[in-house]
Amino acid sequence: MLSSRLQDTALRYFLEVVRSGSVSEAAARLSVSPSAVSRQVAALEDLLGVPLFDRRPRGMVPSAAGELLAAHARRGALEADRVVADIEALQGLHTGLVQLCSSAGFAIEFLPRVMAQFRTQYPGIQFRVRVASPAAVTTAVLNGDADIGLTYSRTAERDITVQHREASPVIAIMRPDHPLARHASVTLAQMHPYPIALPERDNTVRQLFDIGCSQRGLVFEPVLVCNHFETLTHFVLHGGGLSISGEVTVRDRVRRGELHAAQIRERGMSARAVEVQTLSGRTLPAAARMFLEFLRAQLVERPVG
Repeated sequence: MLSSRLQDTALRYFLEVVRSGSVSEAAARLSVSPSAVSRQVAALEDLLGVPLFDRRPRGMVPSAAGELLAAHARRGALEADRVVADIEALQGLHTGLVQLCSSAGFAIEFLPRVMAQFRTQYPGIQFRVRVASPAAVTTAVLNGDADIGLTYSRTAERDITVQHREASPVIAIMRPDHPLARHASVTLAQMHPYPIALPERDNTVRQLFDIGCSQRGLVFEPVLVCNHFETLTHFVLHGGGLSISGEVTVRDRVRRGELHAAQIRERGMSARAVEVQTLSGRTLPAAARMFLEFLRAQLVERPVG
């Protein structure tokens, strides 16, 4: 049977070429000779009867067949890891590694708090977290580099299972003594007279904000533009003015009374969602499954504002 002839070594070498885009780079990572990698890839192509890569001057790019084989190989490797982890967990959830990839806003306070609380119940669990752009979070899940992705999304993604999804409207954040802090919701027109600090234009919150401003014919001249959310938040905390955010990002600070959050009452401000993503068809290791349930429970807590 053809599937039984797809050898582990060949698939491992093939996947490394997919990841690195180069035979020589894959060989260096695998500590083997480039000719050994080339032989294994060529053997797979002979076996399947199709080219697995487009050979280009700047590297090797998987063909359509190569993409399909890479998806199969990743799932096989992840399933093997999951079986080993579950065997280790037979005596109870004493050990385990949960690999997460998260958009920046969640990683400031929400996700560290959730991980710390989870470890009070399961102190043997370890975490590895990578912070990335929303699109890169999804890519990490697809490539098997993360068990769970926590990100913002506006469209459905192929081969991604959405384990939890909730609307994430844009909110205005301010100090509790700001003139607008008596309101649970505000309009852009109400915000316009006050100094405002904004994220860079590649940020999804900023993009929705800009669309709303365009629809209203309003032009905001931010007193601060920054790609680091903590800088924006501390500017607000020190009395610099307003800023904008997603609810989960500032949830803990609002609860402590450090910030006030007001929903922005404008069309289109809810056009994105928080998503917890996993790879379709993959069975997560026991530790990741338990943390996934814990994470979902934390996200569905009543929003502020």
